[in-house]
Amino acid sequence: MIKKILIANRGEIALRIVRACRELGIKTVAVYSQADEQSLHVQLADESVCIGPAPSKDSYLRPDRIISAAEITNVDAIHPGYGFLSENARFAEQCEAANIKFIGPRAESIRLMGDKAQARRTAIAAKVPVVPGSDGVIESESEALKLAKKIGFPVIIKATAGGGGKGMRVVYNAVAFAREYDAARAEAEKAFGNGSVYVEKYIEEPRHIEFQILGDQHGKVIHLGERDCSIQRRHQKLIEEAPSPFLTKKLREQMGKTAVRLAESIGFQNAGTLEFLVDKNGNYYFMEMNTRIQVEHAITEEITDVDLVKYQILIASGQHLDLEQKNIQITRHAIECRINAEDPSRNFAPCPGAISLYYAPGGHGVRIDSHCYSGYSIPPNYDSMIGKVITYGRSREVAMDRMYRALSEYIVRGVATTIPFSRAIMRDPVFRASGATTRYVEEFMGRTPKEAWATL
Repeated sequence: MIKKILIANRGEIALRIVRACRELGIKTVAVYSQADEQSLHVQLADESVCIGPAPSKDSYLRPDRIISAAEITNVDAIHPGYGFLSENARFAEQCEAANIKFIGPRAESIRLMGDKAQARRTAIAAKVPVVPGSDGVIESESEALKLAKKIGFPVIIKATAGGGGKGMRVVYNAVAFAREYDAARAEAEKAFGNGSVYVEKYIEEPRHIEFQILGDQHGKVIHLGERDCSIQRRHQKLIEEAPSPFLTKKLREQMGKTAVRLAESIGFQNAGTLEFLVDKNGNYYFMEMNTRIQVEHAITEEITDVDLVKYQILIASGQHLDLEQKNIQITRHAIECRINAEDPSRNFAPCPGAISLYYAPGGHGVRIDSHCYSGYSIPPNYDSMIGKVITYGRSREVAMDRMYRALSEYIVRGVATTIPFSRAIMRDPVFRASGATTRYVEEFMGRTPKEAWATL
């Protein structure tokens, strides 16, 4: 069994891993940049090591400094969380070379599914439906335009590397294609150091549905149901819920089996997520696989009573997965709102700075995952998410009403946040009627005056 873990991350996910380790009796080492010296995960870990200045490229994205910290503190394993190096196959290999367990899948699985074009080919080989599009990287604008005309507009241009909505452009006609093709490549090159792109048919008004999977080192793979992540802005998720109010029981079973089949085809180990687009007729298409824990893992935990982070650690320790597919029961409905230090009234402009007062809601059916506190200063160097509110109950209505109540209690002063925006969504008739697609946020903002957000 693993005795000591270094957490190669920051913020709420680092704190989440600390909590799981404490319940398992495992010692923890926090690494931090100079900007994160006062972060809560640093204060609660058993040990901490500074790995560099504020910029990610000089700290959290430096494998050499992280592995040096791991060797100095004599850890057994490294948990990468999400983002940063969590889907970096080379980092996983470096951990193994240093005789340190990487709490995640094998490097070859990360590499295979990390390249979206290769992941698409892998899905096709496993007889998993994919969106019509290119079979791999498109080498030229003329080739890309020819394919776009063949499959029909609108199309989406996607970077083969990375995620988070970077290097993605939706194009509705041939006139705009050249501009958007160049823009997608440039953004991908800047974000990931890889400007390669591919082209797919753009599915209009889809649902974004993802399936959580766990696989052990002995060939067993199961899924733990789905999450509906359709409410997003610029391809960044804002609100997630589980189970999806859109899926029928039959479609859920079918998609779950498809997700497991694809994971089994690559010998996947640890926690991962298969992401699909589902059209209004219930046709589903594989999008990508995230070979790590997800930001929104908490809602799956609350509807299945399975601690995913603990299972990540147990699987990395070589233990057999003691969960059976037939025994995974969805007993509740859960909703998660990401709380970002952004000002929705100013086009969601980031708002770093000092929190003068912080009060988190509580009560039955409310979970808060956050590293913030009164007096904490949000650095401008990283993602703007400062926490997550998760509410759950016996029905979707209960979870929605509980979320509205929790967001009404949540106090963060000193910086602007997305709390009023998320609270307004909880009262929106379209959301409450389960009508949200990936176009929902733009539509909501178009019909709901900003002045009304604080009063809804």
